[in-house]
Amino acid sequence: MIGSGAFIQGVAFIVGLVLGSFLNVVIARLPRGESIVLPPSRCPLCKKRIRPWDNVPLLSFAILRGRCRDCKKSIPWRYPIVELTAGILLWLLVRHVAHPVLWVPHAAFLLALLAVAWIDLDTRTIPDVVTIPGVGLGLAASLFAPPGIGAALLGAAAGGVSLWLVGYAYERTTGVPGMGGGDVKLAAMMGAFLGAAGVFGAIFLASLAGSVFGALLIAMGKGSRRTAIPFGTFLAPAAIVLFLYGDTLFGWYRSLIP
Repeated sequence: MIGSGAFIQGVAFIVGLVLGSFLNVVIARLPRGESIVLPPSRCPLCKKRIRPWDNVPLLSFAILRGRCRDCKKSIPWRYPIVELTAGILLWLLVRHVAHPVLWVPHAAFLLALLAVAWIDLDTRTIPDVVTIPGVGLGLAASLFAPPGIGAALLGAAAGGVSLWLVGYAYERTTGVPGMGGGDVKLAAMMGAFLGAAGVFGAIFLASLAGSVFGALLIAMGKGSRRTAIPFGTFLAPAAIVLFLYGDTLFGWYRSLIP
């Protein structure tokens, strides 16, 4: 059993690396409205087609020393970081989720969050084509696993409505747009998978991290109180943490209450 468990975790890690390589294509092309299938992978700088043997996750980057074989220019470090992160996420997934039937929807959720974090960082947008189907997938998965369909419906509604209200109140008060529609739909997707408690916990962690980030920008003279930050870039990692370690964190929090 130990050997088979290690084998499954190893396979999950490798599959994650491969999907992470594809995720790099999604992150680069989806915001531009380009096909994520055709043309095949190409260098982001010289646009030359990447040979199959130069497209092996992590390994090719190391062998080529982070440079394109054709133009010799540096390949952004984001590419191996996304691949490695995806591998680690699927490795953690099979360690935390026992039922194999749930690996596919939960893997899709984690990888969607990874893509959203980078896309929002790059473009300040969150594609509906990721989040809206994600809501449906979360509700479908909840028929067979926690949080259950009722809690998933409540979580999706609570996550979306709460962020919409915060954004509306902020805009009415300051005249500056608050939460974008992409953030609202992302919170709804998170709520469908995490339930109301989970999505509120993720919003709290993301708000805390975003506030620290904003304060650092102000301290360094690179921003102001009205500087917009890509909130999805903070929401997505917070949701990943709550999905994988939510029970542990909530248990720790309850232990602090007398």
